[in-house]
Amino acid sequence: MTTSRATRRAETTQESRRLLVTAAAELFAERGYRLTTFEDIAARSGVSRGSIPWHFGNKEGLLAAVIDHVMASIRADARRLESGTFDDLLHGIVELTRGPTTKLFITLMAEAAEPDSPLRKWYGDVHTALRALVRSWIERSDLADGVDADALSAIVVGATMGIHQQWRIAPDAVDLDRVYATLGVLLRSVGLGEPG
Repeated sequence: MTTSRATRRAETTQESRRLLVTAAAELFAERGYRLTTFEDIAARSGVSRGSIPWHFGNKEGLLAAVIDHVMASIRADARRLESGTFDDLLHGIVELTRGPTTKLFITLMAEAAEPDSPLRKWYGDVHTALRALVRSWIERSDLADGVDADALSAIVVGATMGIHQQWRIAPDAVDLDRVYATLGVLLRSVGLGEPG
């Protein structure tokens, strides 16, 4: 009986934590980190406001949990895309752009640019993970002479982030499929995706 009660309590704790992280991620994407309050998160999640500091300590602890959740998803996508074709990689980038995570990236980017922002390191980690994914493709490719692998990975990440920002702001003006198909042509022209 005690084990069953402990199991239920652990499940309830995990479910509350999941609901809070999901609500916080949604609200951070909609309003930004600084403008989102514990009251907003509690109302969205259906979990009491007092549970937030109990689970996460403070707002930065909750942000860290949101970031961990997002980074785990990015790492899982990266592992899946690393073993596919170059077209799979481009398709995966398009799907990532259309996903809700990109709205979170855009909303938090302005706050991350501030030197004292708790988001600054996270945003750097996101860029590092994305460059590593592209770098894994570069290492398997036969690049044209004079193309620097590190520079190319930064260019690809910069281009994809810029594309998704443009699409989020003006979705009717940016045809993601056509833009990424053109990006694929450009990247193939320097040897990315060509077996090395």
